[in-house]
Amino acid sequence: MTVVDIPGSKSVTARALFLAAAAAGTTTLLRPLRSDDTEGFAEGLGRLGYRVECGPDAWRVEGRPQGPGAGEADVYCRDGATTARFLPTLAAAGASGTYRFDASPQMRRRPLAPLTDALRSLGVDLRHEEAEGHHPLRVTAAGIKGGEVTLDAGQSSQYLTALLMLGPLTAEGLRITVTDLVSAPYVEITLAMMRRFGAEVTCEGSTFTVPPGGYRATTCAVEPDASTASYFFAAAAISPGREVTVPGLGAGALQGDLRFVDVLERMGAQVRITADSTTVRGTGTLNGLTVNMRDISDTMPTLAAVAPYAAGPVRIEDVANTRVKECDRLEACAENLRRMGITVATGPDWIEIRPGTPRPAEIATHGDHRMAMSFAVTSLRTAPGVTFDDPGCVRKTFPGFHEAFAALRRAW
Repeated sequence: MTVVDIPGSKSVTARALFLAAAAAGTTTLLRPLRSDDTEGFAEGLGRLGYRVECGPDAWRVEGRPQGPGAGEADVYCRDGATTARFLPTLAAAGASGTYRFDASPQMRRRPLAPLTDALRSLGVDLRHEEAEGHHPLRVTAAGIKGGEVTLDAGQSSQYLTALLMLGPLTAEGLRITVTDLVSAPYVEITLAMMRRFGAEVTCEGSTFTVPPGGYRATTCAVEPDASTASYFFAAAAISPGREVTVPGLGAGALQGDLRFVDVLERMGAQVRITADSTTVRGTGTLNGLTVNMRDISDTMPTLAAVAPYAAGPVRIEDVANTRVKECDRLEACAENLRRMGITVATGPDWIEIRPGTPRPAEIATHGDHRMAMSFAVTSLRTAPGVTFDDPGCVRKTFPGFHEAFAALRRAW
């Protein structure tokens, strides 16, 4: 058995940083993720006037329920979607101040309109400086009364998460009606995190009711990142007799992406989940399947990258939202698999991969950390020669990925 220590969850760390900044008191985050995304988030909080102390194993955030301490700020969100979507929402709830947010060219291309339209409907003075619905944008804060809002979260659940976390900071609370929602398990993370910080949300059908009242500081332990763990679980699944155990991710995990192991189990891998760990073992059998991955779409590239090793076709459906991530992940997966000699077909929201023997190739990452990490798994069973045009893009969520994966190879 190989035990792999996975860095903290990006999703939990980002939400904890928002909630800690908004809470009354000082919050301690234990084992938060240290990566380009989360460090960018913490840096953005600092620019807004929040005090954040980042130690090696714990971060401390002094909350400001009244809003940002800086009257003006220019915040660069880097490549981070959570930073680029959550921080403008947090700043808008402040009593006063003018804040400009910009991001990398990659993040500038990603959509923002459903969230900013919702904020405007709540009376927020928000202006896109260049392309409508994209960064850069400027927010002039004057507090938010609250009320009713309708949201399309069909491209990203982060729009809904931002509004949910905003709710307790408004004067009257929010009633959010969602017309479409993708990656619903991420919303469950949000609701669980809000409860940890003292806020309760009710949900009836597609309508979420968030009362006012703010947040209370707490100590928050960050569990390992389930999306990152998927690469190591997949590595075990395609390696007969090999086994990977990830401690800290068990039956009570907040993250829906742990359901990826259910897909591997359907394909023939052995899976064991205890209260505080998950283990996947390769059996030498990997069957094809058709699977809907709408709720766990961040792990779609992981499955696509190991699909050639299945005995039959692998068809992944209902993942249209992956086309508006760091890159068009559907087409990027197809492109790289074809480079490796694999037959692939794609549609608006699906990809189908035929069995084959991947050959060495240079992987086009498109600057997307998930392309690099997914196809590192494919390379486990190819002849030497798989390379990456931008191996460093993994710094977004797991700067030490290549070293950790090399250690796994050596252990086997």
